[in-house]
Amino acid sequence: MSTISKFIKHHYRHFNAAALIDAAEGYNKHLAEGGKMFVTIGGAMSTAELGLSLAEMIRQDKIHGISCTGANLEEDVFNLVAHDYYERVPRYRYLTPQDEEALLKRHMNRVTDTCIPEMEAMRRIENVVLKEWVKADQANERYFPHEFMYKILLSGVLKESYQIDPKDSWLLAAAEKNLPIFVPGWEDSTLGNMFSGHCISGDVKKVHTVRTGIEYMIELAEWYTNLTAKSSLGFFQIAGGIAGDFPICVVPMLHQDLQRDNVPLWGYFCQISDSTTSYGSYSGAVPNEKITWGKLGVDTPSFIIESDASIVAPLIFAYVLGW
Repeated sequence: MSTISKFIKHHYRHFNAAALIDAAEGYNKHLAEGGKMFVTIGGAMSTAELGLSLAEMIRQDKIHGISCTGANLEEDVFNLVAHDYYERVPRYRYLTPQDEEALLKRHMNRVTDTCIPEMEAMRRIENVVLKEWVKADQANERYFPHEFMYKILLSGVLKESYQIDPKDSWLLAAAEKNLPIFVPGWEDSTLGNMFSGHCISGDVKKVHTVRTGIEYMIELAEWYTNLTAKSSLGFFQIAGGIAGDFPICVVPMLHQDLQRDNVPLWGYFCQISDSTTSYGSYSGAVPNEKITWGKLGVDTPSFIIESDASIVAPLIFAYVLGW
């Protein structure tokens, strides 16, 4: 063990800290036994710069597929090209409505304590991806949201605009490995809104130039079926929301809607969430509830860590990486 792993092992002995250790060791055990891992990314983890640890997890084959929100897909690239223009607001809890309006007038979009610059980040990427949307539209070609981003990153068109070390971009690491990515509800994102606008204005003639969430589920069903025919697939969920809710349902869909009895359940489950267990809260539901939906089994190694994912996820990744 290296420095961080030794520190965690020595100090993290009880409560959520112990759950972190159990989950990290379960992750390692799952991989050591030949399993693969699927990671879901909710919240604003790209703006929290999760790429600092997530990118290396991808490069070292500790992650084999990802589900993320449209926001996390794009915000990793926003950070890649506009990091120096971001502004941190340490006292964000004390901002007045007038302070917020002043940020709006400066085109600084706040995510908790971090402001994303519209012109340097969002509009810069819009200008580049619009060319790909129009090109595909005119050629009657259709691609998933992440495929458009892969095209842009692998083309090198953004290289001169990089403002962080590219090794810290998780999406670039994923593009270089052609990692399977699934982005449910992509229309609920900045670029999704922009795409809608370009369809309305007529820049893009065919709305289905960007492939849909239903098509993502179809792709996920095929990928899951093929992968789990050879290996157990674990589910590591960072935060809640559609990024986790959408892909975990592929198993009951295969069983109940397609009547495929030979498809295995998820082989490991961990969720990091600060959503407390409550009535009707899916993000705060304990793993046992997923047994009743046919997602996990009685013997599935399952963990829940009720804490801030921006603190916990990098620590677990560091432990898995042996840092």
